[in-house]
Amino acid sequence: MLEEELREVLTARGADLIGFGALKGVPGAPLPNGVAVAVRIPREVLRDIRQGPTKRYYDCYQVLNDRLNGIVLAGERFLRERGFAARALSTDRVTQSDDARTALPHKTVAVRAGLGWIGKCALLVTEAYGSAVRISSLVTDAPLVCGVPVQPRCGGCARCEQYCPAGAVRGRAWKNGTDRDELVDIAACRRQMLQMTRESFGVATTICGQCMVHCPFTNRYAETGNMERAVSRGAESAGES
Repeated sequence: MLEEELREVLTARGADLIGFGALKGVPGAPLPNGVAVAVRIPREVLRDIRQGPTKRYYDCYQVLNDRLNGIVLAGERFLRERGFAARALSTDRVTQSDDARTALPHKTVAVRAGLGWIGKCALLVTEAYGSAVRISSLVTDAPLVCGVPVQPRCGGCARCEQYCPAGAVRGRAWKNGTDRDELVDIAACRRQMLQMTRESFGVATTICGQCMVHCPFTNRYAETGNMERAVSRGAESAGES
């Protein structure tokens, strides 16, 4: 089955989450279907950034972006070899406008594929990893069996708004058709990120991570790792006694 074979290709290159979404009628989509992929941010990196971005977090971004490029390019090759049109939306092919917009956001493909929903901070939130993921996508005319978008599950939570150092999160819930600027003051967000990273490790770049790391869904993923280590240490101690 085409979907299973494609999943195997993408998983072998390091994808943690994979979904297929229908893009017909979606602005900026040049082909009718999309493939969304996500890779998780390691738990140890998350523990580093609860007070602000770090050089380790910055380096992790570069590593994960490179991995994502390899994943979507592998998917593109797989589909083209089978006679389908496909285009990987890798970092060297995607351009951003001055206000950090792209023609077809990876988040749009991910939501259509059912990987997660858009949180109040305008990040993709997944059930498995919260918003502690980096994402990419590719578009194709391959006849994939597509997923179903999931409804936002943020409810009354306002942690991303509370922990945003720029005060940029407006506290509004996302729904289909909501513009990014209704959720976040992107200019304030970017100014704060540039200041924080410059002060923290001497590189002015647009990463922060506070809305991500304080999300309850992210915390659940991070704390699962803590519990696993505690169980492991307990087992080791029991074996020594």
